[in-house]
Amino acid sequence: MDSIGLGLDPSGNSQGMTGPVPYSDVDDIKSTLQALFDAGTTARQDPTYVGGGMLRASVTDADGNVIGLVQAP
Repeated sequence: MDSIGLGLDPSGNSQGMTGPVPYSDVDDIKSTLQALFDAGTTARQDPTYVGGGMLRASVTDADGNVIGLVQAP
């Protein structure tokens, strides 16, 4: 069974996060973001290193839902 991780962002509220954001593990964050942009999402957070070589990014879909992406090193 795959493990599920949980991360908390203590400054999420200052970044406009008003609730939980689901993050999906991806192999290539840049190509996944491009596919999401092609499908009509807009950038919310550009790929950012968050420690340990991990990248995190997020987009907003047409309904206002935030979708998070995480790429492990």
